[in-house]
Amino acid sequence: MSQPILHDYYRSSAAYRVRIALNLKGVDYESRRVNLAAGEQKGGEYRALNPQGLVPMLEIDGLKLTQSLAIIVYLAERFPNPPLLPPNSADGAHVRAMAMAIACDIHPLNNLRVLKYLEGPLGVDKDARDTWYRHWVSEGFAALEAMAAKRAGEFLFGETPTIADVCLVPQMYNARRFDVPLDAFPTLVRADANASRIEAFAAAHPDRQEAPQ
Repeated sequence: MSQPILHDYYRSSAAYRVRIALNLKGVDYESRRVNLAAGEQKGGEYRALNPQGLVPMLEIDGLKLTQSLAIIVYLAERFPNPPLLPPNSADGAHVRAMAMAIACDIHPLNNLRVLKYLEGPLGVDKDARDTWYRHWVSEGFAALEAMAAKRAGEFLFGETPTIADVCLVPQMYNARRFDVPLDAFPTLVRADANASRIEAFAAAHPDRQEAPQ
């Protein structure tokens, strides 16, 4: 297998998830930076690779994979160990639901292009934008806390990290950046802390990536 290429941005939650999954699977990859802040994702060269103009995109096995959860599921199937989903189908559905609560419900309302649209065409000031961010993250975290609490262990589900934790850690990073109060979410805080002590998670942290100049 030739070395996979991850089209990446250091603060992208979705790209952060894929970096974690690649690290957990022990897959060595080349990172190619796409500067979202500078709008490089909108350029013709990148859109020729990924018509959505989003990151991440993973080139692997002759494929160009997009959408972080689709990429992570591909990696989970392509490299079975360590597993990112429990073997029981009911437990797997529970873990997928938590991952999707983050990736499909919380994150899309607060990603960079949404925040830029609020500030730009809609003329929302920074304080109002940040209030928007904190509201939707807090609402989503309240639901996720309730989903996770009864079946959590060291992580969101049980004693080993799953795809749900892969999605949680980047969202917690962003929540702290925007000063979202986290005291009401002890299960999420515990799972995030335990996952962040694992080198595969720690190595994917934005502070350990090359930031655009």
